[in-house]
Amino acid sequence: MDIERIRSYLLGLPHVLETAQWGGLVFWVGDKAIGGKMFAMMRLDENESLERSEKSRVISYSAGPERYSELIEVDGIFPAPYSARIFWVAVSGWDVFRKTEWERELSAAHALTLAKLPPKVRAVLEMPAAQQKRLIAERRKLLAAKAARGR
Repeated sequence: MDIERIRSYLLGLPHVLETAQWGGLVFWVGDKAIGGKMFAMMRLDENESLERSEKSRVISYSAGPERYSELIEVDGIFPAPYSARIFWVAVSGWDVFRKTEWERELSAAHALTLAKLPPKVRAVLEMPAAQQKRLIAERRKLLAAKAARGR
């Protein structure tokens, strides 16, 4: 697997959006303007120099409390920097899993995150696409206006 194949797979999951943040791509279940939550993050520059305290990783994702301990025992998987406390793992290379295992892991991360969304957010995700798009656009305008007032 590689960045493009994983990215394509993630974007094919229901209600997934991506943003460019923190030097990588962040994948969300639902738009963050309506309360969506991130479930995976990929680094874009695998050769970027890292702080000495941080191990090299290609992707981090939500593993959940049930799988977390088991996964960090796998060679090439370690607690995700800054988010291990919420049971995220980081993976050091694309060869840690086979294609089907990657899909299973990332689908599970997506499902865990979707299940944790508040009912109001899930209700928006169940709306028809046009109605959902309008609501998200309105919410973004509201958030932008609020941010402008705060400056």
